[in-house]
Amino acid sequence: MTDAETVVTGFLTALDELDIDTALTFLSDDIVYQNVPLPAARGTAVVEDQLRRVARLCTKFEARTHHMAADGDVVLTERTDLLGIGLWEAEFWVFGTFRVEDGRITVWRDYFDWTTVLAASAVGAGRGALLGVRRLIGRSSGGGT
Repeated sequence: MTDAETVVTGFLTALDELDIDTALTFLSDDIVYQNVPLPAARGTAVVEDQLRRVARLCTKFEARTHHMAADGDVVLTERTDLLGIGLWEAEFWVFGTFRVEDGRITVWRDYFDWTTVLAASAVGAGRGALLGVRRLIGRSSGGGT
């Protein structure tokens, strides 16, 4: 694993743990973060605000890396990301591009298909509703969860 890959892996691991303080240590002061095609967030203060909002909202986040490749200071990831809020979970494919300079991430761009995200969100809502109903039925009948 290259130094750049180690930095990206450490960053994604911190996000998996919703440990924003640790995740921020991997970012340069002039970080550019973009969920393409949305506008880019520039600078650690703006990116920190976005990450903390996600961490407050989400009860679960996973970045399951399937493939990682590096060419010098550029790291490419093919991942499945999972977002969870209570009983709701959505999994979707993500392609990430990271640029690492002097041991810090200066560019982080994630690409994904919005249709897939919306479909995963709908499936997650259905599963969450089903789990909620099952829990209610279990409680009302005196059974376990």
